[in-house]
Amino acid sequence: MALWQSIPFACILIPLFGAAVCSVLPRRIARGWATGLVALVMGLSCWFVMEMQSFQGSYAYPMGHFGAPIGNELKAGPMEAVMGLMFSGLTLICLIGGARRLEKDITEGRLGLYHALILLMLSALMAQVYTNDLFTAYVFVEIMTIAGCGLIAARAQKGQALVSAVRYMVMNLIGSALFLLGIILLYDLTGHLLMPNLREAVAALHAEGQYDLQLTIVVALLCTGLAAKGALFPFHTWVPDAYSNGTPTSSALLASLVSKSYIVLLVKVALRVIGADVIISTDVHDVMFGFGIIGMLAGSIVAIRSSDVRRMIAWSSVAQIGYIFMGIGLGTEAGMKAALFHIIAHAAAKSILFLAVEPLSDASGGHSSLSYLRGAGFRSPLAGVAFTVGALSLTGLPLLGGFVSKLNLGLAALDCGGAHAWIALAALALSTLLNVLYMVRIVLVIWSRGEAPEGSPAAVTGNRLDFALIMLITANVGLFFFASPIMASLQVGIGLFG
Repeated sequence: MALWQSIPFACILIPLFGAAVCSVLPRRIARGWATGLVALVMGLSCWFVMEMQSFQGSYAYPMGHFGAPIGNELKAGPMEAVMGLMFSGLTLICLIGGARRLEKDITEGRLGLYHALILLMLSALMAQVYTNDLFTAYVFVEIMTIAGCGLIAARAQKGQALVSAVRYMVMNLIGSALFLLGIILLYDLTGHLLMPNLREAVAALHAEGQYDLQLTIVVALLCTGLAAKGALFPFHTWVPDAYSNGTPTSSALLASLVSKSYIVLLVKVALRVIGADVIISTDVHDVMFGFGIIGMLAGSIVAIRSSDVRRMIAWSSVAQIGYIFMGIGLGTEAGMKAALFHIIAHAAAKSILFLAVEPLSDASGGHSSLSYLRGAGFRSPLAGVAFTVGALSLTGLPLLGGFVSKLNLGLAALDCGGAHAWIALAALALSTLLNVLYMVRIVLVIWSRGEAPEGSPAAVTGNRLDFALIMLITANVGLFFFASPIMASLQVGIGLFG
């Protein structure tokens, strides 16, 4: 086995052990240590993507001396490589971009622990991408839950952050419990935890017609648990408070990466463990499709009614998660591919929105309501441009990543045909119109002439945040021009799942 094939294992292990060291380091050293390790993981992920372009396939990486079905293993292919690079790259950008505010929002004694949580979160992200074992996936799902709760509660001087963290913990533990119960029942039926062995056992049970009811319950539990953790409507109630009360780094990471990692794991479970034919036979995909449609519309409607920009962005996430589940619920390979690309496009757009809204707010006297943000784009120009790019990407404007994802979702719906196609296309059109109503409204407000509240600074960004915003602007535009190779990698990766 070549050295580069150990990269997935290294991408999980490096931040995991780095977090233990980071928790006891002084503040400044901890920040540099965490940033360096995240950059190292991103560099390894870039190397891995380049190697996978010529590898043309996927491979299993055994953990320890025992192979399947006794031992544990990782599985890596083109889709995993793309997602690993996206997760590590956005983690690094969000960490750099929010560094200045972390010193203000978090007490000095907690900064080391905060950066340790970032590393734990990155390790869990990479593990969910690469693991080929269902129970290992559950372990890192719980690590992700703990890290996410800590990232929200870190802004402890803001009392609402503690309440938001508790709500986040309760809802995510419900999802974890359902997911674990599904794993237990599936293990009882098959006696396996490795995904390839589970796939064979589930296919045999389905072909023989045995335990159809039990399999339906297992599929429902696994999908519902991960959907709850991924904030699908109606499990979204923790999203607005969690995203709007955290630090810019926490909000950007939670909205763009954490909830999306659960959806990536759901795709792996659906295709690599259960199988698309079994999912369709249980009609669980229709349930996800229906709630995805409702989420697309409900999230946008509530966002329109909000006057606080942070909460608008948070409610927008509910709608965008609905898009992803709508694509998955189509039950086709094209729908899965479009949903995965929307994860990438939404992650890039949502990261830039949460990072850009802070300097706009600071330049408006610390307020985030629309009435105070008038003219904020002129007071903090780069943040205004960055926010505009992110907002227009979510509305589906051409030359940005969001346009490609919505176009592919529409094409996937047409390929599906039947009632699903018309419902999906109507929901896409209506939700896009609603996106325009509140996103363009914010853009018009920040670029309208208006006086800043008394005592507001003229511009509050800084070199690190400027760098992060420029990188995210580039990413949102780049997703449009490099959509074809990304979609090709996703399609090959999904095909290898089968």
